[in-house]
Order: sequence, then structure tokens, then C-alpha cells
Amino acid sequence: MSPSLDADRDVRRTLVKGISELLTPHTTLTEAAMALEGERVVWVGIERQVPAEYAAWSTLDLDGRAVIPGLVDSHTHLVWAGDRLDEYVMRSQGVSYAELLAAGGGIRNTVAPTRAATENGLLMMARRRAGAFLRGGVTAIEIKSGYGLDTESELKMLRVARKLGEDGPQRVTTTLLAHVPDPDVERRFAVDRFVMETLPEAARTGLADAVDVFCDEGAFTLAEARRILEAGLSRGLKVKAHAEQLTHTGAARLVAELGGLSADHLETATPDDFEALAAAGAVATVLPVAALLLKKPVPQAEVLRRSGVTIAVASDHNPGSSPVFGLLPALQLAIATSGLTVHEALIAGTANAGKALGRPGWGTLQAGSPADYLVVDSARALMPLYTWGLPTIKEMVIGGRSVWRKDG
Repeated sequence: MSPSLDADRDVRRTLVKGISELLTPHTTLTEAAMALEGERVVWVGIERQVPAEYAAWSTLDLDGRAVIPGLVDSHTHLVWAGDRLDEYVMRSQGVSYAELLAAGGGIRNTVAPTRAATENGLLMMARRRAGAFLRGGVTAIEIKSGYGLDTESELKMLRVARKLGEDGPQRVTTTLLAHVPDPDVERRFAVDRFVMETLPEAARTGLADAVDVFCDEGAFTLAEARRILEAGLSRGLKVKAHAEQLTHTGAARLVAELGGLSADHLETATPDDFEALAAAGAVATVLPVAALLLKKPVPQAEVLRRSGVTIAVASDHNPGSSPVFGLLPALQLAIATSGLTVHEALIAGTANAGKALGRPGWGTLQAGSPADYLVVDSARALMPLYTWGLPTIKEMVIGGRSVWRKDG
């Protein structure tokens, strides 16, 4: 397998046909086709019903392969340096994540190497990780800061994330994360600095699309989280939170109250929390890899469905609690542990994830959406969620252009 940029193909006006199954993802079409103009989808439907205006366009025949939207990973910490292998070993021996945080470990063990790394060094490492996600079908990805803890280092991480998006091919959104208070300074000063210096500078420079806060034991209190998120709103940033992960804090309801995009983790969330998120139109983002590695319960699909909340699933890629390099494993684990159906998992990793990022067109194939899709190396559209460890993807297209193709 090798990456490829297909500069020769005419993608300005292309009719893609010969599609055995196409998932939009909410609807399944058989013997389908779609019309692409520039970087956008302009029509999706049954091939024998192609409108005359598209019938004369240059054609691309997929020869009976299936198509699904490009995967959207709505929660990652892709920019970091160092590793946390020692902690991984300790947790396997029974040490809890909360104990590691209390002892000065956890997130803080990634801070020193991340602060020390150069911007170019972080960019090289992040590109390699993004490449792994690309080969696993992820066409759009959210990247959080949070391992700098001081203004200079947080902005450095956000610049790296922005650069990844500018260089492509993946679409990238960036989030300024208040991960934990900087242990090198007095706590109140650390919170003040984030609210009065780091956040305004990230907003002023356009480096952040959203602000996130880890509200939990060993991190920020609910009152501190409210102050941080309200400051983000006042600066025009979307808001979200790491909520109800290790302990129940009320952060999920805070997200709902503030009209946030999503509350993520939710291992200790209650049915009332999910109902509050549903009423507010916020997304509940499940992170099954972190939940399992930290021996926490994965939110159950039955409870989520009953609340009516929109469900997303993300990788939570990070060096500590979720060292996974792709979204497909998280989707597959959500099926096995949360009880999502295979089709629900696909929607959770495409359209619903796009909504969690404030990009409702991402992860869909419909008129007006970005032409981001995966050609499945099978006539069955759901095959990539079935083949654990072997992504059955023939080709990836972003913005109407092929960015990766399997050889042979």
C-alpha cells in the first residue's frame, strides 16, 4: 500500500457510478451514483435515475465497490512528545489513573517533553500519527492542545495542529484544551492565566475553533470549568468538555446549559445528563478505548438511545489513556461494548462526529457536503467495521481528489 495524489483525474465535474452500496450514512442506496463538482457533492441517488445534467459529465466507474463517507474523528490529542509506556505498564498492574494524577503523573508526564520539543519536531511526529489515521479512513480530525499548560506551549501545539490542516490532505479543527492546572504555578494564577492570557491569544490569532476543559478529580473544578467555558464563549469560541469521566462533576449539564457542541467521555454520566444534552442539541461523545483501558464503564447504547441524544464515537488518541492510532478500532469497540449497531457506529463516526465539531456537513454524502468518501474494497459498505485489524479500504477521496489508494 502506498499513498498517492491523483492530480491527473478530472474532478471538477465527475459522475461516480458503479457503486454497489452507498451509505449517506443515514440512508442506504444500492446501484448508486453521485455527482461531484469541484470539492463538493451535488447529487446522490440511484444510477439509473441520474439527472440529464450530470449524465454527460466525465465518469468514474467503481466497478461494483461500495462507498461510505470519510470517517470523522471528533476527539484526539494528536500533538505531543515523549511516551507513557511506564504508566501503561503500571495501570496493567492495578494502579489507577486517578492515583497516577495524584502522584504527579498522568498528563504532567507528557508536558515536559512537549514543552521541550521544537515546533518542527512536534509537526513531524503529528504528521506520522495523522498518516496512520488517514490510512484507516479518517478524512477529518479534531486536534486538541493541552500538554503545554502555559501560554507559549499551548499556542505552539495549536500552530502545529493548524499547520497539519493547512498542509492537508485531512480536514482539521483545533481546540484549545484546559487539561489540568499548571503545577509549576499557584493554582489560582494558573486558571487566571488561561482565562486572561492563553484563551484570548488563541482566539485573537485564530488558532482555536473551540475551547475544551477537563472537569474532574485532579483537573479543574466545576466552577473553574464554568469560568473557562464562559470566557471561551465571550471570545467567539465553541465550547465542549471532558465530562463525567473519572467522577461525576456536573460538567455534562454545564455543556448543555452553555449550548456547547459536545460532552465527551461520560463514563459516570446519568440518564438525566444524557437527557439534558439531548434537550440542548449537544452531542454525547463516547470514547470506548480510554474507558476500557482505565477500567471504566462504557456508556450503554440503550441508555443513550432512550435519552434521544445524538451519539458520536471518537478515538481519544493520546499517549496516556488511549494510545490508539485510528478511529475504526474505537467504532468496533463501541459495537462490542456499548451495544451500538454497526450502522449506528458508522453514523457515530461520520455524520454525528461532524455535528460534534460544529461541521454538520462533514461525514455525510449529500448535495452540498464535502466530497470526502471511502471506496470500500468490497461490495458491502459496512465491511470496514467488520474486518478488525485490516481496514478494507480501496481508496480515500477528500474534496473530490484521491489522496490514498491501495495498490493492486
